[in-house]
This record gives sequence, structure tokens and C-alpha cells, in this order.
Amino acid sequence: MPSLQSNDFELFDVPVQFAQDSAALDARWKELQREAHPDKFVAQGGAAQRLAMQWSVRINEAYQRLKNPMKRAMYLCELHGAPIEAESNTAMPPDFLVQQMQWREALEEADGIENLEEIASEASTIKREKLSKIEQLLDREKNFPAAAQQVRSLMFIERFGSEIDARIDAQGQ
Repeated sequence: MPSLQSNDFELFDVPVQFAQDSAALDARWKELQREAHPDKFVAQGGAAQRLAMQWSVRINEAYQRLKNPMKRAMYLCELHGAPIEAESNTAMPPDFLVQQMQWREALEEADGIENLEEIASEASTIKREKLSKIEQLLDREKNFPAAAQQVRSLMFIERFGSEIDARIDAQGQ
């Protein structure tokens, strides 16, 4: 088994890249959890069980990062010296800021489920395009600073998507 200090990709024995096979990640997670389950270490005493528990937590943390495309992109950027720094680095390209303002305006003016779903659909399309661009920047171009910029904009899109979903839910009640 790798060490507790192994990166998530090493731990899961998968390529260090954005594109991942979701089913393979799921299968590997189950396999690792079986190997590290604390109940398997009862006969070896408390210290062995505590270490197994640490492994279990570490495996779950890695799985959550690898499974979620945005978290996986953030992690890859950080591994390659391009931290996201979302709190301190809020600079965005002007066209993206204009798009954000237009979306916010459309969300404020939306007067029904249909309008909201239209906005949600557009945001979802842009999100897919961003994820595709992030994959290209990370896996093919190895341009981690540019990928970090795209991840920061993806974070805005995800937050906006959550706001739309909340509005849709409120409309449905």
C-alpha cells in the first residue's frame, strides 16, 4: 500500500491527469476501503485499528477529491505549483465578468420556472465547456496557471448554478 503521504493519484494508482474513469475510481475506492477497514485489524490491537482508521479517512478524502471534477482540477493545479487562491485571486477576464453580470440580471428578472430553467441550461452548457477547456489545459497543454484561472471561473459558475437551483426549488414550493 502507498504511504499516507502519497498524493491522491498514487494512492488510487491512477494517472496524474484530469481525465479519469469514474467506474475505475469507484472500484478502487471500494478495494482500498476493504483493505483498510478497521474491523480487519481487531486482533492486532488498538494502534493497528487507529492506523486503519487514518487510512480509511485518507482514502475517503482522496476519493472525494478525485471524483469531483472541480476538486480534481484544483488539486492538479496545486500539485503543479499553480494554487487556485480563490479568496485572494479574484481577477477574471472582462468577457467573463460581463457574462456574470448578464446572468445575474437575467436571474433577477426571471419570472417563472421556464426562465430559470433556460438560465440553468445556459450555465450548464458553459460549465461543460469550462470543464473541457480545463481538461485540455491540464492534460494536453500542461498549462497549470491557465487551468487555475479557468477553475476560478468554474467556481463562480458552480455557485451561480446553486443559486439558480435554489430559485427553482423556491418556485416549486
